Amino acid sequence: MRVGLFLPSVSPAATPEFLTAYARAAEDAGFASIWIGEHVVFLDEYASQYPYADDGRLSLPTGAGMLELFTTLTYLAAVTERIRLGTAVCLVPQRNPVYTAKEVATVDWLSGGRIDFGIGIGWLREEFEVLDAPFPARANRTRDYVRVMHTCWRDEVSAYDGEYYHLPPCRMYPKPVQTPNPPVYFGGETDAALQRVAALGDGWHGFNHRPESAAASVRRLEGLLADAGRSRGDVDVTIGAYLQPVQPSDLPAYRDAGVDQLVLTGFAFDESGARETIARLGGEFVGPAADL
Repeated sequence: MRVGLFLPSVSPAATPEFLTAYARAAEDAGFASIWIGEHVVFLDEYASQYPYADDGRLSLPTGAGMLELFTTLTYLAAVTERIRLGTAVCLVPQRNPVYTAKEVATVDWLSGGRIDFGIGIGWLREEFEVLDAPFPARANRTRDYVRVMHTCWRDEVSAYDGEYYHLPPCRMYPKPVQTPNPPVYFGGETDAALQRVAALGDGWHGFNHRPESAAASVRRLEGLLADAGRSRGDVDVTIGAYLQPVQPSDLPAYRDAGVDQLVLTGFAFDESGARETIARLGGEFVGPAADL
């Protein structure tokens, strides 16, 4: 089983020096991947419910914000050589799919084929409104957008005609290094999210799971894959522990739950803290996980 890290790419802590120290320490410690999230803005007041907190709130201190997703991945690619770089998650339906395909392909090209593209449909209606992006039907829009990105990555002449996007014949280069495209992971915990994995995904990126809940979701996913004519081996299951307490002794339970990769949250706030935290987590988790 592989072990990755979720990097809190939040200013003002996420300076160039912090990102460099974090990424190089993760690579040196043998972690398989680094994942970062996306929110363009945060709002002081909102009615939407954050699905991973009991109070429905995702709040940052005033003056803090997440770094732009693909700019940050490009920076991480430049200061590392081997570790994989993931989005957990890119909010696809609030973006233009052709520009997003271009950004993914560019990071894959510059990193030598190291990007894992995790996507979500979003939960913060008010952020969509800031971006003048429609919130309703965002799940179906995401399916169309993924198909647009597929043709941009795979085809010499790209074209698509769907309900939510029309792409006239055009050429998008460079193509990604990974063929036919970088792995597409769908986030989300609902049956609808798992159905997107079964229909279009190369992987599922579950979030905030203990082994028991991960196992239940993997069983649901296996049934949906069978309905779609696919097998469990067709998808990679990556689980972000997020705020769940995880100990090295939990690794066999995650493996037995069907988890291929466990992503730990590596909280740190400066360069020395990043090096210390990641060295400790690497010693505790990476070696034991590799033996499973």
